[in-house]
Amino acid sequence: MAARNAPTGRQRRLATELRRMREQAGISIQEAASMLGADRTMISNIEAGRTTVSEDRVRQLACHYKCPNEALVDALADMAASRRTKHWWTEYRGKLPDGHLDVSELEHYATRIRTAQTVHVPGLLQTEDYARAIFDLSVPSLPRLDVELRVAHRMSRQTVLTREDGPPYVGIVHEAALRIAFGGRDTARRQLEHLAEVTAHPNITLLVIPFSAGAFHGAGQSVLYAEGPVPELDTVQLDTAFGAHFINAATPLTNYRSLLNLMEESALSPVKSRDLIRSIARTL
Repeated sequence: MAARNAPTGRQRRLATELRRMREQAGISIQEAASMLGADRTMISNIEAGRTTVSEDRVRQLACHYKCPNEALVDALADMAASRRTKHWWTEYRGKLPDGHLDVSELEHYATRIRTAQTVHVPGLLQTEDYARAIFDLSVPSLPRLDVELRVAHRMSRQTVLTREDGPPYVGIVHEAALRIAFGGRDTARRQLEHLAEVTAHPNITLLVIPFSAGAFHGAGQSVLYAEGPVPELDTVQLDTAFGAHFINAATPLTNYRSLLNLMEESALSPVKSRDLIRSIARTL
């Protein structure tokens, strides 16, 4: 095992799940260390994400904790194994806030992605000019290089939906987001035309909540729900003015699943959503 200074979001999640597993078994850190014939500092470092852990060690801990959930143990072992894999977003480390990289990692490993926005088109479906217009409105203002780095990173994120094994994606967006002309009318029109095109991909679904739906659950929220290989490893990511916020506790995950289900019920069908997008594009 090797120490590291900056664990990724996925590595922190593995650490959190191992701590939960130990606590659910009613085993103290000292007892867990004794089971391995190790010092309690090793368990503390593993559970804080300060030390890498192998897939074999994950299974050893799960065995000591008598975890009955084999699917969860397998998924956690896979998470440990993936620590050696390098991905495209590592080139942005030190150039962008870690939250941006953690979102990329979260999307890459998700088995299904759902998002909900009310004033922006989903980031995974944005055009380059539209994304640039959004980043240009950051407070405080970003230097031009930082804006372009964020735009390039966002465009690279979108490959998760177009790769051969891309996960199913459902984006929920309010009609207001389609009518706010970020970047001006030409940019907004090209963005809407792009939405109509990309939703032809079999794994991409876009659902529009029209103004005619009136009030709806989740108004004002921006949510990314990434499903893991097992429900226990689902993650919610919220966009805030101060960066990405990640949620993985069981009760909030259940609540956000219910929220997104309610939002989908308020939305138009995929076909009617695409028709509305094209109709708005024609007015620009």
